[in-house]
Amino acid sequence: MANAMCGQKIVKPDAEGIAAAARKAGSGGLPPVHLWNPEFCGDLDMRIARDGTWFYLGTPIGRPELVRLFSTILRKDGDKYFLVTPVEKVGITVEDAPFVAVDFEVENPGPDQIITFETNVGDGASASADHPIRVVRDPHTGEPSPYVLVRDNLEALIDRKSFYRLVDIGSHEIHDGQNWFGLRSGGVFFPFIPSAELP
Repeated sequence: MANAMCGQKIVKPDAEGIAAAARKAGSGGLPPVHLWNPEFCGDLDMRIARDGTWFYLGTPIGRPELVRLFSTILRKDGDKYFLVTPVEKVGITVEDAPFVAVDFEVENPGPDQIITFETNVGDGASASADHPIRVVRDPHTGEPSPYVLVRDNLEALIDRKSFYRLVDIGSHEIHDGQNWFGLRSGGVFFPFIPSAELP
């Protein structure tokens, strides 16, 4: 954890101070973190594991309401993640994606369907051009890691059970001149894997 000059004083970032500032700034919906440009105050010993568990000082944060609060002030700038309030910006570690999509609902099943995901922190996102799904395959094992864009520059890793359910409602379509297996939502086809590579 680093000390930094924030505002004209030396500040040692801590979770309690960030939480207090977030509560003050975030009444009524998601705070406008994209509009805030405070000074960088150093890194906080906070980590989001691949399974969506938030850790502070090496210990899981056991209060869901506190995790939700922190999630509302999360921002990604470039390849780095920060908790941002009007007066502080602190770096945190994210192992994969900051959120996990733990469930979804399908409205109007079929070609015009809309698939809305729910994340582990209570956000919702309907897959569409504004909230695309992408699948990254491990170059060695071929195992897929599917993601959906939740808000701003922040994605959710789609959990395994949800991905298997998505595969059950997937379809084959032509994408970039090639037959792909994927999923349609919000009027957009999201390719998962070339059809020829399916077992």
